[in-house]
Order: sequence, then structure tokens, then C-alpha cells
Amino acid sequence: MPLSSEDALRLNVLLANQPLAIRINESSMTLHGLLQGGQVAVKLNPEGFDEKYLKQVRAFLSEQALGSPGGYPLYLQRWTRMGQMREDSLEQLLMLGDQTAVFAVVCAEGLTAELARRAWWVAEEAENARRMLQTRAVAESETGRQMARYLIDYLPFETEPEAMMESVCVALQPGLLDEETRLRLWKKAGRKSPYLVGFIAATPDDLPEQLSDRPDFPELSRRLAGLVGAGNGMAALCLRFLSGGGQTFIQTCARILQKPPTQEVVNATLDVIRHYAGSIRSEGDPDQALEQLQQEADSFIDTSTAVHELLAIAPELLPEIRSMRILSGIGYGILRPVLKGSDAMGSLMHRKLEPVMTPLSQEFAVLTGAQDPGPAFNPYSSSLR
Repeated sequence: MPLSSEDALRLNVLLANQPLAIRINESSMTLHGLLQGGQVAVKLNPEGFDEKYLKQVRAFLSEQALGSPGGYPLYLQRWTRMGQMREDSLEQLLMLGDQTAVFAVVCAEGLTAELARRAWWVAEEAENARRMLQTRAVAESETGRQMARYLIDYLPFETEPEAMMESVCVALQPGLLDEETRLRLWKKAGRKSPYLVGFIAATPDDLPEQLSDRPDFPELSRRLAGLVGAGNGMAALCLRFLSGGGQTFIQTCARILQKPPTQEVVNATLDVIRHYAGSIRSEGDPDQALEQLQQEADSFIDTSTAVHELLAIAPELLPEIRSMRILSGIGYGILRPVLKGSDAMGSLMHRKLEPVMTPLSQEFAVLTGAQDPGPAFNPYSSSLR
């Protein structure tokens, strides 16, 4: 089905003006072009079925931009598999008026702030924003701020916890949201634990409503200053946990684990905790069960020079050191023995996780100096079921 003569003329005129990007509104059968000085709209006049006609329009655009109308379907398959194209093809892909082509651009390593601006004009979608905000240049641009606001406004319509966590995390990058919006989001997070996961992932040491330092923090900070200055990572991490930021982080993690909606939320929270304490475990995620991590922590204390240096100055920190070492290794490995491939959610998931979460809550309690963990640090106790 060829293009109508009227449409062919208008599209050629549009392309002669060297548009920066093209999008197609299929419901109104209108093609929009982004120009240097504004925008232009071309009302399409299909001859026959709209779907077939749009295929011809995109084939025409593909021929002009890529020189290959016949290869257009093949390009789509390749983008889907690879998630990106060569950097020198990114501008051309935004000329096709196709969502798959746009997604190839937003996932490309060569994405720039200008390409992101054009891609966002073509397709304002949450997934596109999440992908593009992972690029620093985009996150630092005005378009990045627009995307962050869009993600926050769109949060009530998200249904998947994973999307909620990622949206909040990327939107909370420095400079994207004003403080008022950030605090409003924090208050909403009280009812949406996936939002809290986004907070602890994005700003673990700068969460709203900061708690006070642990009472012994000032004295320990003075005593351990020399070790921290000499590069003792164990001492530095200990002070990080005992500071107000660290105490708020622990309390927030415990809050998330009280009633997580899905296993993904639990796993993501454990990953954030492991990363927070990861400076003392250079080998990364050990993927071990909790019992193995506890045994390994005891061996680590016996053999680590950094630990011995720290204990020589502050021997009372032995329990904290052990807890930090355990937390530096937690992840799906501690969940696997109790979940065993289960897709349980809600109260059933909580019961399955109790053998892991109850001892884990004790490690939280050690770091806060709590003598009795109580419900806040024991989210899976029978009193909460």
C-alpha cells in the first residue's frame, strides 16, 4: 500500500527541514516532528487500513534515515535482542517514529543529554525514564529533572514493586527533586515499603527524619580517629553504622522487613544492606546461608589484622564487628534454604522467612545497642502474625 501523494509530499517537506526526532500518534493518525525551533504536525491520510498504512509510513522513514526499508523488521528484531545500536545510528533511530527504536536509544551506552531530550519527546514512558536516568549526563540535565518528576507523579499507577523501587531510587539522585517533594515521598513510603527500598538504595546515609548518633558514637569517634585516618576500613564502617545516618539506615531496613509485599522487596533490601557494609568484604557477594556467614564471621575476626587493630583500642566492639561482617555477606543466599523455590507472598512468606529474619534482627539490634530487639527488630515474631 503506497503512501498517498499528499502524505508523501508533506513527509518529504518535513524531512527537508531536518527534524531532530519524529513520533507518531496512532490514535489520531498524526505524525509529529521535533525541529530546532519548535514542532510540526502532519495529519496522515491513510488509504486502507491504518495499521498497514503506518507500516508503510515507517518503511518510508526507515529508508530516509537508514537507507533500508526492507531491512526495517530485521532492525527491530536486532534492537530487541541487543537493547542498543551503534552510537552513530542513535540519531537516525529517533527518526523512525517507533517505540522499539526509542528504547534502543535509551539503553545505548552512547546516550547523551541531547539524545535523551529527543527520546523523551518521542516517548514519555516510565521505563524509558528509569533507563535514561542511569546515565549521569542525563541525570544532571533539565530533561533528567523532568523525568524524575514524571516518575514520582506516575508512582501511584505502578503495580510492580520492582518498578516502584527503581523509580524512587533513580529519581532521588542529587539535584533531581526539591526537598519538599522528597519529604512528601518519604511520608508516602510509610505505606509503601518498595518506596523505602528506593530511599535506602539511593541515599542510605541521608534519609529523612534522621535519628541521633548512638550514645557511644562521640567517644568512639575520638578513639578511632587514628585508625580511620590510617585507612582501617573496619573502624570507618563501624563509625558509619553508629552515626545518626547509620542508625536511621538500620531502622529503615527493619521497617521494610516488617511487612514486605514480595520476595523481590526482601531480596533488594538485603542487597542494599550488603552493599552498605561491603567495604569490609572485597570479594563481593559470597552467596552463603546465614549459618555459613556466622561461622565465617568468627574466622574472620580471628585472622583479620584490621579487626585486631580495632579491638586493641575498642574491645567492646567485638559484637558489632561480627554483626557487620555478617551483614556484609547477606543476599539471596540466606533466603534460598528457607524459600526453596517458593513463590510465597504475604503471611506465608513471612512464616517461611522467620528462621532467617529473627537472627538477622539480632544483628540489627547489636548495631543499635538495643538490649531487647523488640518488634521493630523482630518483624517475623509470632506477635506480629
